[in-house]
Amino acid sequence: MCGITGWVSYDRDLRTEAAALDAMTQTMSCRGPDDRGTWAEGPAALGHRRLAIIDLPGGRQPMTAKTPDGTVALVYSGETYNFTELRRELSAQGHRFTTDSDTEVVLRGYLEWGDALAERLNGMYAFAVWDGRHDELVMIRDRMGIKPFYYYPTPDGVLFGSEPKAILANPLARARVRLDGLRELFTMIKTPGHAVWDGMYEVEPGTVVTVDRQGLHRRVYWQLETRPHADDRATSIATVRSLLEDIVRRQLVADVPRCTLLSGGLDSSAMTALAARQLAERGEKVRSFAVDFVGQTDNFVADELRGTPDTPFVHDVARDAGTDHQDIVLDAHALADLDVRAKVIRARDLPMGFGDMDASLYLLFRAIREHSTVALSGESADEVFGGYLQFFDEEARRADAFPWLVRFGRHFGEDADVLRPDLTEALDLETYVAEGYRTAVSAIERLDGESDFEHRMRRICHLHLTRFVRILLDRKDRASMAVGLEVRVPFCDHRLVEYVYNTPWSLKSFDGREKSLLREATADLIPKSVYDRVKSPYPSTQDPRYATALQEHARDLLARPSHPVFDLVDRERVREAAHRDTPQIMQASRRGLERTLDLALWLDLYAPEVSLT
Repeated sequence: MCGITGWVSYDRDLRTEAAALDAMTQTMSCRGPDDRGTWAEGPAALGHRRLAIIDLPGGRQPMTAKTPDGTVALVYSGETYNFTELRRELSAQGHRFTTDSDTEVVLRGYLEWGDALAERLNGMYAFAVWDGRHDELVMIRDRMGIKPFYYYPTPDGVLFGSEPKAILANPLARARVRLDGLRELFTMIKTPGHAVWDGMYEVEPGTVVTVDRQGLHRRVYWQLETRPHADDRATSIATVRSLLEDIVRRQLVADVPRCTLLSGGLDSSAMTALAARQLAERGEKVRSFAVDFVGQTDNFVADELRGTPDTPFVHDVARDAGTDHQDIVLDAHALADLDVRAKVIRARDLPMGFGDMDASLYLLFRAIREHSTVALSGESADEVFGGYLQFFDEEARRADAFPWLVRFGRHFGEDADVLRPDLTEALDLETYVAEGYRTAVSAIERLDGESDFEHRMRRICHLHLTRFVRILLDRKDRASMAVGLEVRVPFCDHRLVEYVYNTPWSLKSFDGREKSLLREATADLIPKSVYDRVKSPYPSTQDPRYATALQEHARDLLARPSHPVFDLVDRERVREAAHRDTPQIMQASRRGLERTLDLALWLDLYAPEVSLT
């Protein structure tokens, strides 16, 4: 796991631009604390920061291969879980290896198959190859978008990086956000390719982007496809279990300490139990970590989203699976700390508005990093197996809208409520979201004979797997890599995603509950308490001291009337929330304060040019 960056400029020799390349590479130091490397030749320059996971001494980058027609150079971030099989295949083709790293397998694979290598990889990855034989840059991103990857076209080439901050460190990049970027920032629809920053784009998941002297070219090598599902219930359950066994076994491979993230829900519990069983076969014990808040379990109050606290279920799993477990217990002061919030925004490059859930995730990962370098997560199982409440909410099911927005709007209110009325009018988020929805559903194929209900549920599953999950994957990657922790996501293996996506909803919910296939596929692994537990989202603090701290920070901000945040948010609405009695701070008001503070910190950290055009 690493941070990558680079620059292609066909009108200059980039060997003279070492300072700019160093600045771009340095922004990735948190993603790669173990090593750094740069390489430049003619119109191409590559930078790399390394977090060593496999073949600690042998995986240094940029990695190059000399050919009679020119140098091929690679910078790579991620993990290829089938690198052992690919290495054997390449060796049979005559390739000779000097390291044990998966990076060299990717480089040699590119030499053998070109960008068709992408179809052969199983893993999470974002990598760029400068192919000196053709004077072209090839950028490839994994199928689900687990690893982030951005690029910024220039008049004579391109800038790229794992994160926007690497690109913005180059003097050619302009830190500007226009009206369309704000629209993306204030909605949760994750428009493919959109990067919020003006002139910047994402390499879309499952896509190859090639840059040469003629310009930029895109090729989609993977996307969700609609296929008939012929397996019966028993076969489907057995197939899911078989896939999970193989996926977890592959993703436990590392030359550094690893652990699991355990929430006490079905997803993380099943994954932890599988990992514990497989490691026990080798005489090892899995470590597990969970987040908790001071007093949360004893004083928990159930609401529409969360019916039970996590900790009792976490402890049931840890006891049954025999993990070496640790709770990371956070207090309200740490969650509201402005320095922590600033670190989260610096990690994500944007104020994404998850509030205390972002802060707690960052603090959890920071604590885990003291013990482990790799963590397995249950992320994306809800999207794959149909676990969210909106999958069962009739209003969300029937709405011609992103289903999570229906649920969130009802629970939190509109995030845009904090914005100035004139900005709200200019943004016209309702139209932006509606157009985004129409675009998102237009490409979803329908099976012959598929009922209206099954097709509607297919659309909801597709939207979660191509839009919503990408928001959460980006959040998890940024928070973890900000502290040098690699988080792996077994449920994002494309084989599992393809298989379960095409199971009809009647199979996904055959017992009338969420994630029926996953529950039955792992029933022998998990405690009965977890088997019976209703889905509960990632936890949020209920401590009123957190809301009080937000109000104090907001009042400090209000004392700075010239702060540019008030060009975006409504000062009077902020003032009202900041002076309301704390028990009356409802979720929407709290979210409004969090959004305001995050925007203010983002403006302080990045000083972006905000253009309302």
